[in-house]
Amino acid sequence: MAKPKFHNPSGLSKPPGYSHVVEVAGPARLIYFAGQLGLDINGNVVGAPGDFRAQVTQAFENLKIALQASGAEFGDVVKITNYLTDISHLSIFREVRDQYVNVAAPPASTTIQISKFAREGALFEIEAVAMVPS
Repeated sequence: MAKPKFHNPSGLSKPPGYSHVVEVAGPARLIYFAGQLGLDINGNVVGAPGDFRAQVTQAFENLKIALQASGAEFGDVVKITNYLTDISHLSIFREVRDQYVNVAAPPASTTIQISKFAREGALFEIEAVAMVPS
């Protein structure tokens, strides 16, 4: 059974809530998930305008649904990429993220501030890669 190896090389700083390196070896399915916004099932942005926490939580819930539909769970996620329109919300993002990912072996992660999403009112997007044994 393939299992990913999560580690932080000793020559790199200890990251806050993610792994620098995730290795995948052996037979496994890699599943790529499109970016998920904080949209409800009807495609509406959740929360009051500017409610970053509501959007991040919904985006993670949407990713959870996509993972489950693929036979995966958050513990199978090996890489996430996060896009925020305001990096000052990083602590809120981390707080919500840590309710979903395996904090003992967190996925590799990149977080970027961008100026705007294609969807008006969107404040956050997450995309992911998961590894599930074949």
